[in-house]
Amino acid sequence: MGTDTVRTEAADDAAGRRREQRGWYFYDWACSVYSTIVLTVFLGPYLTSVAEEAADADGFVHPLGIPVRAGSFFAYSVSLSVIVAVLVMPLVGAAADRTGRKKPLLAAAAYLGATATTAMFFLDGDRYVLGGLLLIVANAAQSVAMMLYNSYLPQIAPPEERDAVSSRGWAFGYASGSLMLVMNLVLYLAHDSFGVSESMAVRICLASAGLWWGTFAIIPLRRLRDRRSAADPAKASAKNAEAAGKPTVQGFRQLAATIRDMRRHPLTLAFLLAYLVYNDGIQTVISQASIYGSEELGLEQSTLIGAVLLVQVLAVVGALAMGRLARIYGAKRTILGSLVAWTVTLAAGYFLPAGAPTWFFVLAAGIGLVLGGSQALSRSLFSHLIPPGKEAEYFSAYEMSDRGMSWLGPLLFGITYQLTGSYRDAIISLVAFFVIGFALLARVPVRRAISDAGNPVPTTI
Repeated sequence: MGTDTVRTEAADDAAGRRREQRGWYFYDWACSVYSTIVLTVFLGPYLTSVAEEAADADGFVHPLGIPVRAGSFFAYSVSLSVIVAVLVMPLVGAAADRTGRKKPLLAAAAYLGATATTAMFFLDGDRYVLGGLLLIVANAAQSVAMMLYNSYLPQIAPPEERDAVSSRGWAFGYASGSLMLVMNLVLYLAHDSFGVSESMAVRICLASAGLWWGTFAIIPLRRLRDRRSAADPAKASAKNAEAAGKPTVQGFRQLAATIRDMRRHPLTLAFLLAYLVYNDGIQTVISQASIYGSEELGLEQSTLIGAVLLVQVLAVVGALAMGRLARIYGAKRTILGSLVAWTVTLAAGYFLPAGAPTWFFVLAAGIGLVLGGSQALSRSLFSHLIPPGKEAEYFSAYEMSDRGMSWLGPLLFGITYQLTGSYRDAIISLVAFFVIGFALLARVPVRRAISDAGNPVPTTI
């Protein structure tokens, strides 16, 4: 084979990889509006108000006959949604590993989540149970879809590109959230001019996130390629036949097998434990910040939307900037620095005076600068710790750490509020996740972990 032919093939491979990477970025663009519009801005305060409308004289609602303080209903629904995701992800991960067909599974999860989100338009009156059910479906579907989406990263980016590719994906997501939030802000603030009530405006905003998600998911589904499983076809066929009759058993057998395999890579497990802890804190801050601002600080919805918009804009800058810092100082050190910033910012949030939007915007700026980078670099760092050929099953475990175990933070937040009646006590309780996560991550020797996984060690990591 001639030198020119080799160069042409290499150029074609690089062009194909870039095309896939651009398509991959667009799933972040598609789905991030769910996290921004639904979880972070509108659904928490709105579902809480719907639950309060249905509450009894003591402030409790009774789903399935269980007494729940109306102010805790949203947090408990988030917790239940990720428990459902824990039950579903092993099944989907096992199917992806057996068949190598991740893209149809990604499409199913994405459109289930987008449909449930769009259906939030019908959340009005005292339909808090409907809101909780739609949240559970949408959030669980988003978790499953992100598991499959993340597992493409080691396949579309060589080791030296992963920090940058992962950071660009997060930046695309936050840029999308910013754009959608601006449009929603116009509708919400000028709802009278559009001839709709405030409640109707919120419901339109919620539904618009689902429509956006479903529309732009088409781009990655057209550009990403499935890589067929390297397993022997006859064995794979036999496994598929066995799993067809017992999908639940097979799914959890696959999860158990993955965990057993990960025991051979204890440093990878150590990273996952650290990530489980500090990411739980991140996810809880994202989902509960609006409730803290509205219920404890007494801020208007327009102020909360503006603060979240500031977070989205600065998160784009922060994700790209932390990607650059990772090239200089390494991903681990950069993540550790972000955890210090999270701790300081969250602790400062405890002392914010009520009715003072300026200080809430300062807090939002601090969160925005570290939010995207800490998540993007965690994803790319983990991709180095996966043994070659096991991307889907290991990212299944990662996603459980990312979302499937993030019920602890909302649960702690909800219980703290239920016991104390104070959202300040609830928010300060989350500092523990960042402090403990820092201590655990600092103890992981990532260079040795990468080498033990059988991967080349980057110069800076």
